[in-house]
Amino acid sequence: MTKRAEARVAILMGSKSDWEQMKPAADALDALGIGWDARVISAHRTPARHHAYVTGAGDRGIQVFICGAGFAAHLAGVTAALTSLPVLGVPLEGSALDGLDSLLSTVQMPGGIPVATFGIGKAGAKNAGLFAAAILAVGDESVCKALDEYRAAQTAAVPETPF
Repeated sequence: MTKRAEARVAILMGSKSDWEQMKPAADALDALGIGWDARVISAHRTPARHHAYVTGAGDRGIQVFICGAGFAAHLAGVTAALTSLPVLGVPLEGSALDGLDSLLSTVQMPGGIPVATFGIGKAGAKNAGLFAAAILAVGDESVCKALDEYRAAQTAAVPETPF
């Protein structure tokens, strides 16, 4: 799935069924006007596809990876091993352990292969999308402004009283 030709963020997931949990990352990027490209790429079942996509991503304008995977959750780590671009890992629910196995697999990387790890599932995906925007905002004033406006709107939407 490609959202925009000018994608700056790649959203990778191990299987098509992961999209429901990863869509909040795309929604967050949409809200900020940041192009993204979503792909089903399994570290275990499609290694050649994974290698080709990741190693050529920088040439296509990708600046940040968001990787969501469940169970063994090797997608983020294998991606980080292939690129010097930032990799954000989102552990996904779906196993008998409700994503705890994925969280531990994603967060416990060997020294030298960093993966920024977020919470399990949809909330983690949303935060990964916002964090990808924050990374891009360092060198892009328009993204910085969009992120500031997003946060201001989020603050304004919180009522001061419960009634």
